[in-house]
Amino acid sequence: MTKKQEYKDDYPDKTLYLPGPTEVRDDVIEAMAEPMFGHRMDRMTDLYTTIVEDTKEFLGTDNDVIVLTASGTEFWEATTLNLVDEQMLVPTSGAFSERQANVADRLGKTVDRIEYDWGDAVKPEDIRDALESSDEGYDAVGVVMNETSTGVRNPVEEIGDLLADYPDTYFVVDAISCLGGDFIDIEAHNIDAIFTSTQKAFAMPPGLAVCAVSDAAYERELEKDSASWYGGFQRTLDYYDRKGQTHSTPAIPIMLAYRKQMKHMLDEGHDARDQRHQEMAEYTREWARKHFGLFPEEGYESQTVTCIENTQGIDVAETVDAVSKEYDMVFSSGYGDLSEESFRIGHMGEHDIESIKELTDAIEDVAGL
Repeated sequence: MTKKQEYKDDYPDKTLYLPGPTEVRDDVIEAMAEPMFGHRMDRMTDLYTTIVEDTKEFLGTDNDVIVLTASGTEFWEATTLNLVDEQMLVPTSGAFSERQANVADRLGKTVDRIEYDWGDAVKPEDIRDALESSDEGYDAVGVVMNETSTGVRNPVEEIGDLLADYPDTYFVVDAISCLGGDFIDIEAHNIDAIFTSTQKAFAMPPGLAVCAVSDAAYERELEKDSASWYGGFQRTLDYYDRKGQTHSTPAIPIMLAYRKQMKHMLDEGHDARDQRHQEMAEYTREWARKHFGLFPEEGYESQTVTCIENTQGIDVAETVDAVSKEYDMVFSSGYGDLSEESFRIGHMGEHDIESIKELTDAIEDVAGL
């Protein structure tokens, strides 16, 4: 049985290079310390409408945006409940795509999987083959854009383009570990629901989930007999239209942090932020190829987290621990069964090439590279 481990006040500060949470600006953290106010006050309307509309501006979308107090996991459940009657197609190529399929299973949906080896990317032609061979068709296709466990960036744009030929099949994209650090044109690629968590490439504290919803997805939910209560499109979006607020009590301090950070993101601009993440990814891959290898299939490498194959046989857990103790920097071992076969560097949020180089220098020193 788990025993209490008392939280202390003397932990050393660590620079985070995880696949999330990531580093948060000081002024964003400080924004959470404003005096508390009621979530039905006009002040809350000012705050919530600001973060919703700023998010739409940053993403360059006219689709509705929902910001909920939750982790991104909420929108695995909500999009499945809101859009799927019976049949869902989910290609699985890592831990999080498998989990997306498992959530739909748990909700009683019939889930067809296209199974790939970990490290391989989803192929659009396999999606098309599955759609064409299905007798009953699919209510939705769910794809993880950025498979955090393997560092694979799936070609969701191509998948969305082919789904234009299947207007009765909705396209759900889990972009939890990349949205805000990897540009995507949501409307241009027929995405009906795309969601993220604030602690990843948005570089905000954990605790909020964000979802952009197409008009077609909203209308689809209206036709259904049942939908998610907490994350229902109608419930959340209608309340926003009427009140400019959330239907349930929100995490106000985190939304204050969101407001501050989104202003920074708008100042930088989506294109510039995308370019900075490209540069960090390219540097990290070059470093990985020089000293180790890359785990993802070539040509499908993530822009926000690099999964590095442990070709040198270093003790990954020991290296992660030593870098943390000696340099106060934290990166991640491989996920699950890949814990010693690989390790992961998160280059997302407010990092830049210079800060990533500080980490790779530390790894070189500790591992004797």
